[in-house]
Amino acid sequence: MQSKRKVRTGKVVSNKMNKTIVVSVERLVRHPLYKKVMKITKNFKAHDEKNECHVGDIVKIVETRPLSKEKCWKLGEIIKTGRVAEILPAEIKEPETEVK
Repeated sequence: MQSKRKVRTGKVVSNKMNKTIVVSVERLVRHPLYKKVMKITKNFKAHDEKNECHVGDIVKIVETRPLSKEKCWKLGEIIKTGRVAEILPAEIKEPETEVK
């Protein structure tokens, strides 16, 4: 009997490493005592063979054998592309105000 591999869906938060992306996966968990619903976020490092993901993409990652110390997931598919403009803080100009 073959075991089913785990699958997670999340948002790409970093693609600065070669052939590696960081995917942020959110899940809702109810607190055992207070019964409040909490949002838990966890980052996974996943293998992206073709360097095709960009920051802001919604992707599906699949569990695989360990590829490095922290990387044991691989890119399954890109569900939605969501390009985010990356602007450095130095490139943002402050609005000019008149002094009266």
